[in-house]
Amino acid sequence: MSFSADSKGVYAIATTPFLPDGALDTTSIDRLTDFYQDSGCTGITILGIMGEAPKLEPAESRAIIRQVVGRSKVPVIVGVSAPGFAAMRSLARDAMDMGAAGVMIAPTPALRTDEQIVNYFGQAVEAVGEDVPWVLQDYPLTLSVVMSPSVVAKIISNHPSCLMLKHEDWPGLEKISRLRAMQKAGELRPFSILCGNGGMFLDFEPERGADGAMTGYGFPDMLVELVGLLADRKRDEAHDLFDAHLPLIRYEQQLGIGLAVRKHVLMRRGVITSDAQRKPGLALTDTARAEVDYLLKRLGRRDKRAIL
Repeated sequence: MSFSADSKGVYAIATTPFLPDGALDTTSIDRLTDFYQDSGCTGITILGIMGEAPKLEPAESRAIIRQVVGRSKVPVIVGVSAPGFAAMRSLARDAMDMGAAGVMIAPTPALRTDEQIVNYFGQAVEAVGEDVPWVLQDYPLTLSVVMSPSVVAKIISNHPSCLMLKHEDWPGLEKISRLRAMQKAGELRPFSILCGNGGMFLDFEPERGADGAMTGYGFPDMLVELVGLLADRKRDEAHDLFDAHLPLIRYEQQLGIGLAVRKHVLMRRGVITSDAQRKPGLALTDTARAEVDYLLKRLGRRDKRAIL
């Protein structure tokens, strides 16, 4: 299975399920993979920031790839970002040998100038191989690397193997418009844009030219429905659905505990056994759990998927 410059829909950013003792929860990995597919997702992205990839042993990373790719009926993209190119190459080549559709590469936080950013991705592509399809992750809020539209365009133009932008700049609506305008003017080849940030701006991003979402919000089935409504130009229905979920989406955006909120929601939905994170990680307090449960209860009045 593969993805392309024309890929659309929702690629779920997968959590990595752990048991309370920190061991991998392989049963929940299967259940989570099925859940994303049954929700209508067109792809799954694993071993990203939300997947707690830096906390995994190399053998664990490969075991997760093998398990998800072996079970999934949709394309699987594997996050391979690493401090060094040797580790990036090794994981990327192994992932592709196991049947992954492609890989995702984020800039290392040390990059500052446009030239450094462009050169870094040139070296990354050289490391993983020009035959490996990949996603460019643009996430300045967490990675502290700011890529202007011209830099993103330069990277995409330099590397035909870059098929998708995971767009997570904030504010970023104008960046989407700028990149699509460059395409319309013939200055940039086609490529897919899927957006992150927990879906915070997904009510407007497709109208700016995004092809869908690549994020880990605990209701991927809602994201699929939202993208479909916008594609069908049912704008008011789309915004009504988005507005119902916005309080929970907003709560999830708190720095430090966003992953804990997502895992708690997935646990409450019966998808994963435990909301445990591998240490170090910030767990929800009893008060925070009660607040999330309250938001779910209120959401359930407007969306039956939240009735737990």
